Amino acid sequence: MIHTASYRPPFPFRFGHLSTIFPALFRQVDCSFERERLELEDGDFIDLDWSKVGSSRTILLLHGLEGSSDSRYIKGMARAFNRAGWDAVALNFRGCSGEINRKLIGYHMGATADVHAVIQHLFTHYNYDRLVLCGFSLGGNVTLKYLGEQGKNIHPEITHGLAFSVPVDIPNANIELAKWHNRIYIKRFLRSLNEKLKFKMKTYPGQIAWTKQRLPRSFQEFDGCYTAPVHGFGTAENYWEVNSSKHFINDIRIPTLLVNAKDDSFLGDSCYPYDIADDHEFFHLTTPKYGGHVGFIQFNENGLYWSEEQALTFVNS
Repeated sequence: MIHTASYRPPFPFRFGHLSTIFPALFRQVDCSFERERLELEDGDFIDLDWSKVGSSRTILLLHGLEGSSDSRYIKGMARAFNRAGWDAVALNFRGCSGEINRKLIGYHMGATADVHAVIQHLFTHYNYDRLVLCGFSLGGNVTLKYLGEQGKNIHPEITHGLAFSVPVDIPNANIELAKWHNRIYIKRFLRSLNEKLKFKMKTYPGQIAWTKQRLPRSFQEFDGCYTAPVHGFGTAENYWEVNSSKHFINDIRIPTLLVNAKDDSFLGDSCYPYDIADDHEFFHLTTPKYGGHVGFIQFNENGLYWSEEQALTFVNS
């Protein structure tokens, strides 16, 4: 289903890049977490950060590329759901919790196996009767892919999916990200990714196929030498294509909301899947004119951003 967006930002934030940058640098969110380390079957670990209010309901939050539980959009959504009487738990993807992970592999755009392990842990060790899965950007792609993979076999206590600013067509998004106006974001992402790459090359000598004296300068180079081969996808192009959540949305069988702003500079035309949403019983698509990438800024007494209000409205509808 396609929904008309109600978002009208303050005037300065009708510029997509400002909507993207401002929250990451200046938003203050009063939300503290307690950490739990989940040991995985392959010998690696995932750190979970909890903000609990003693509820029987929880929201599982998945961050974007090189984000973490410290990302403002994660804390903002956790606080919003806490106030509404929900527990919140943020999954830090492998290597994103402030401590590098133990294995050669890391996380990627389609890392649903780790999400499934976390969900099994939550239902095994906690007494929750309702769970909502919510992802942002990369985490949103993982969310949609996971819900589609599970299809009608989804755990019955998982009632809703939420996804914001998602590159559902990863090859198309990479074309947009490679354009000059996004170079500030690419440099920031690669600065962080390359620090991890240097550590992996030192720890696992000869297992990463990068022979140039300089470090990768594009996602094509980084994913081609590391992400795709070490995770079994071969080439960067194959990795991007097979993990694009647009291939999995048709199989989603619980109410799921995707919000992609039209001024999101990370997304190309095919990242707005109107054709899928048009006659899908469970998939809801909203494409506001403004919002940037994981922005959706608004100023009000409760401190909630528009995306957080939309999430609460959707799961309660």
